[in-house]
Amino acid sequence: MPAQATASAEEIRDVNTRYHDGAAAGYDAKWGIDFGPTGQAQVLGKLRKALGDGHRYPRSLEIGAGTGYFSLNLLQAGVVDHATATDISPGMLETLGENAARLGLSVETVACDAERLPFADESFDLVFGHAVLHHLPDLDQAFREFHRVLRPGGVLFFAGEPSLHGDRIARVPKQAAYKASPLWRRLMRAQPAVPGHSDGGADNHGLEVLVDVHAFTPEQLRGFAGRAGLDGVKVRGEELLANWFGWANRTLEATADPDTTPWAWKVFAFRGYLLLQRVDSRLLEPHLPPAIFYNLLVAARRPA
Repeated sequence: MPAQATASAEEIRDVNTRYHDGAAAGYDAKWGIDFGPTGQAQVLGKLRKALGDGHRYPRSLEIGAGTGYFSLNLLQAGVVDHATATDISPGMLETLGENAARLGLSVETVACDAERLPFADESFDLVFGHAVLHHLPDLDQAFREFHRVLRPGGVLFFAGEPSLHGDRIARVPKQAAYKASPLWRRLMRAQPAVPGHSDGGADNHGLEVLVDVHAFTPEQLRGFAGRAGLDGVKVRGEELLANWFGWANRTLEATADPDTTPWAWKVFAFRGYLLLQRVDSRLLEPHLPPAIFYNLLVAARRPA
């Protein structure tokens, strides 16, 4: 990935801030983020895979919270009592605040670097994040910070992290869908997209290839957690069939003006993705090696 090889840590942080600030306004629409029953079921399903059922956390800290998908859904579900949401992007946190106000929720937001958290030692019962670790330049330092702010016995989980092998496999449906996109648009009677329409404009869209700096093996994620002093570390894979289906559809949709993409197609793509997620979760994830899935989930605990 280009940024990992050519950019300094400060450059990586800067480009992530600029890209996500620019993308914040259209982020929820781009990724189909939901704050209703479907969104809560998605978030709780990942939490259940990581930490099991029946837990409640007085104080949670989300790293790279974006527009609030995880924290706001966990608050609505009653899993956390007080949520603190951090992100390096003030623009993302502004959108998160708007989402929270619309939902009638209270959440503390702090713009900061995950490798230098401005919180006291042993402040949180739960530290978590979704699709954020692969943006961080110094993961050993980040995990030391996660350990520091966790209370003894507190738990950590990160979901939605790209696996090295799964990321390579995902290139196949992406490339195939891109080649098929002109025919697909004709069949859908959809107009071509304006470049960068979902990322805050063409200039901001050009930064997207620079913000992802890692893809992981399960062993690497175990190593970061273990070296930080966490124990009970487990890693599992998520999404195989759903990933192939989802990335093919996202690639197609990215080439079209969303206002001209038929609603029936959007419903088909969304429902098909949810169906294949269930197939993955029930039939494939418990039995196949984590490394072959697109996403990895890591969970651990600070010793009591």
